Amino acid sequence: MKRIIVVGGGIAGLSAAYYAQKNIPNAHITLIESASYWGGKITTDRVAFEDGQFIIEGGPDTFLASKPWGVALCKELGLGERLHGTNQNKKNTYVLNKGRLLPLPEGLARMIPSDIPSILRSRLISWFGKTRMGLDLLLPPHRLNPDKTGAGGDESLGSFVSRRLGREAYQNLIEPLMSGIYAGDGDQLSLASTFPYLRDLEIKHGSLARGAIEMRKKMNANGQKIQGSRSAFLTPTTGLAEIVEALLKSLKPKVDLRLNTRVTRITRSDPRLSTFDLEFDTGETLTTDTLILATPAYTSGQLLASFDPEFASTLQSIPYASTATVSLAYRLSDVPRDLDGYGYVIPRREGRKALACTWTSTKFPHRAPEGYALIRVFVGRAGQDIPWGEGELLDVAKEELNSTLGITAEPLVLRVFMWDKAMPQYNLGHPEILKRIDTALEKHPGLALAGNGYRGIGIPDCIHSGELAVERVLKFSHSNVETSQPADL
Repeated sequence: MKRIIVVGGGIAGLSAAYYAQKNIPNAHITLIESASYWGGKITTDRVAFEDGQFIIEGGPDTFLASKPWGVALCKELGLGERLHGTNQNKKNTYVLNKGRLLPLPEGLARMIPSDIPSILRSRLISWFGKTRMGLDLLLPPHRLNPDKTGAGGDESLGSFVSRRLGREAYQNLIEPLMSGIYAGDGDQLSLASTFPYLRDLEIKHGSLARGAIEMRKKMNANGQKIQGSRSAFLTPTTGLAEIVEALLKSLKPKVDLRLNTRVTRITRSDPRLSTFDLEFDTGETLTTDTLILATPAYTSGQLLASFDPEFASTLQSIPYASTATVSLAYRLSDVPRDLDGYGYVIPRREGRKALACTWTSTKFPHRAPEGYALIRVFVGRAGQDIPWGEGELLDVAKEELNSTLGITAEPLVLRVFMWDKAMPQYNLGHPEILKRIDTALEKHPGLALAGNGYRGIGIPDCIHSGELAVERVLKFSHSNVETSQPADL
């Protein structure tokens, strides 16, 4: 294999280049990114302040420990000892309900309640809603008819949870948690593509509650301690950018790294050959027989449209939502409410412009100097237009913090990050889209896709997608070698 080109310098593209260098040592690897920096949505701003610093994340701030690919890569890069879990001394999470912050019930096993006494004590659900939740223990599993659902037997997350636990439990409890992950509309999101294990719990245990209790037992039995604490989420000491920086350090000796380089079109001059011609905004053209697109699905679709319009249309059919984060720092004395947890999520039914609020300096105390609070407000969800001016987003964040936390002081430090079409929406029909993508890729054996648009939006998912893309092109290179060898006589 003479050349591998990876387009897209986010965590998926960086991971693809890393695993290509690791597993295909003789390849000439080129990593291309249109922006002026590496890492995509992973961007960390380290702000010196008095005797310490604020560590401000522009995109994600943690990754799931239960998905092994993130931890595995960090260990390979020498970051294993630098991974921190979340603060176990103040781990409350709240839900905004009619303008009040109410505690999230304890004992949630991957979003599903498994602690019945905690649910009974919760003020998030009325007694009627709690009674309706209890019917989950009696209702038989629902056998979906693919012909009636029109989605191959799939159903929306909102429909599924409402069917099992009732609409109130969905709107007040599950929907805000789900929105914090996908920034999506649960009545549109595909259960099979987002939380397929929930359907498995229903079928296997006949009840979400019984299944969640069993799942919680297994999680507790298999939990691993990270630096003395058991945490579902991890992050390096000085921010997720450490992963990007470590990847770049490992790539620089051999990989051709190109920032500020935009691919304008990809063509195939001879369909009989497994080669791709990449045209750049500089006028340069590169030819490769192995190509990994680690760009958003809609961008990949635009690039492939010249030689496979049907494939391009399939990729562009995956919708995306735009989001933004606003981080603000205050003196603790200027924050009227005790920040005694990780923050709060906001149900869609509250009608707020904000989606959630993370109390970063409580969640990760090392991310702010002692005596200061670092708070992050998330804006934007599917179906909601967000303001695209930095000043307007700052006003939204200030309004939210004043209304809910009573903060009136001006922030000492602030950062605004805007992410246009950043969150793919795995809506109903997404499994069928993935099938069409897999079928289309069979026509282009030297082509692979990576990123958060397909089979997982988290950092470990993106890392894994880059690794799988390399496995695909490595398989292609082996098949090329085998078919080029003369047959034994």
